[in-house]
Amino acid sequence: MSLRFLTSHLSHLSLRPRLCRVALLLSAALLAACGDHHDNTTAATSATALGAAPASTPASTSADGQSGAADQLVRGRYLVKAADCAACHTAADGAPFAGGVKLASPFGTFYGTNITPDQDHGIGKWSADDFYKALHDGVSPDGQLYPAMPYTSYRQLSRADSDAMYAWLMAQKPAAVANHAPDLSFPFNLRFAVRFWNMLFLKDALPDASKGGSADWNRGRYLVNALGHCAECHTPRGKFGQLDQALPLGGGALGRVVAPDITPHGLAARGWTAMDLQTFFATGIAPQGSAFSEMYPVVHLSSQYLSRDDLRAMSTYLLGDQPPAPQPLQSVSADAAQLAAGRNVYLAVCAGCHGRDGEGKPHVAVPMHGNSTVRQTDPHNLIVAMLDGIGAQDFPGLERMQEMPGFAGQLSDEELAQLASYLRANWGGQPADVTAAAVKALR
Repeated sequence: MSLRFLTSHLSHLSLRPRLCRVALLLSAALLAACGDHHDNTTAATSATALGAAPASTPASTSADGQSGAADQLVRGRYLVKAADCAACHTAADGAPFAGGVKLASPFGTFYGTNITPDQDHGIGKWSADDFYKALHDGVSPDGQLYPAMPYTSYRQLSRADSDAMYAWLMAQKPAAVANHAPDLSFPFNLRFAVRFWNMLFLKDALPDASKGGSADWNRGRYLVNALGHCAECHTPRGKFGQLDQALPLGGGALGRVVAPDITPHGLAARGWTAMDLQTFFATGIAPQGSAFSEMYPVVHLSSQYLSRDDLRAMSTYLLGDQPPAPQPLQSVSADAAQLAAGRNVYLAVCAGCHGRDGEGKPHVAVPMHGNSTVRQTDPHNLIVAMLDGIGAQDFPGLERMQEMPGFAGQLSDEELAQLASYLRANWGGQPADVTAAAVKALR
């Protein structure tokens, strides 16, 4: 068994109460589930792009103008990667940025759109102003966008960064690929309701989960909250699909795998340090586990391409200028017979890859001892991984992790509960309290 685990968005409305309620119900449909390594030369050309961008200076010569345009393209390419645009706009078997990626949500299915410079299906007729308005306000030349496109986070992007991203995208190869309309049932297909949702929930900035004021912290804030739009998955949502401003980065449940708590407290409770986070963003693998599910494409398409300075800034922002100490594993008392049953299951189907004592095997499977998912308070992701498995994954460089098969058809609910309880109590410092009913509910 190869269990590879990760730490793994008011104005007053003068509407009658009934109309207001309808507008809110309609607008609840708008949120859907929403990637040259460490090139310091690239980092230098894009340094101002990752903070407040200075006003541009007119070029004094034609050569200066050409150099400035080239620098903008390099910067734009870096920013598009940092914003992880490919994850939603490039299908696995499709042309780059031609759209088609399915984005499942509780309200129906959205599809990533074509953002190549194609004149008919992409953004070829858009101006730089149009592009900025889409990122900042969620409004395209064709009308209101659904916030499945995370303008709720991109609203914080600077105009200079938006222009650089636009310039690079417009320099790419056009792809004549038609867009797929969202599959939404009534009343969620009434796009006008987004306007009311925006009036209630669209903010100019997102709240901070950590405290700081250093240059790294401020830069990391821009990378995490704006470009990286981490809150879209890692912040819980309210009844109308809005980001819960009281619990920034406190963990969100948009898909089958829950995005974990990445507040300073949540990270420290699972043993994360700033250096571990930098390693994880750069390579997808850290002592606490490897990236899987929705986090794998984040590393694969985005964070592995960021400069060391930016990875350090992100880690500083997530933990704060005064990061809490990583918590050691706690000893847990549990029923000996229950642990013995779980141990037997582990030795039968897991130890071959993860090691007899949970130490893992390089290039095969990550350790279970101290694994971040095993250490989560909620066993949800642990159970899902055991049921569904995790596909083989390539990481930066020559690193690779083998496929982990799912055990939904091989192990019973009781056996999986015993296994999960054993892992949590023995190597996660969590109670051995997983029940067969909890496993059954996730099948």
